[in-house]
Amino acid sequence: MRAHVSELVFDCADPAALVRFWAGLLGGAPVDPSPDRSYVEPPGFVRIAFQQVPEGKAVKNRLHLDLEAPELDAAADEATALGASRVGGIVTDPQGAFQVMRDPEGNEFCFVSG
Repeated sequence: MRAHVSELVFDCADPAALVRFWAGLLGGAPVDPSPDRSYVEPPGFVRIAFQQVPEGKAVKNRLHLDLEAPELDAAADEATALGASRVGGIVTDPQGAFQVMRDPEGNEFCFVSG
């Protein structure tokens, strides 16, 4: 048997607010089927869902999204305007460059360019 990814799920405190951040960043319409669950289906990507949990985020994510962006500073500025924050500056390595970010609830993601 082979499984396939149907959605990525983030635990969070405020699903309705967080889905609006990610919809603003990636596109798609936020959907709120219940007060404790929201999701967005970004064009060309799997559904991203947000479920309310009682505990807060305590440590670095074990999984994060890398979002390709031709202009890292412009992408980071746009995300910051939506409520994200930068973590350090742009890092360049043999694979390219990246900017670590945090969404409004502290979940890490990166803008990358090759």
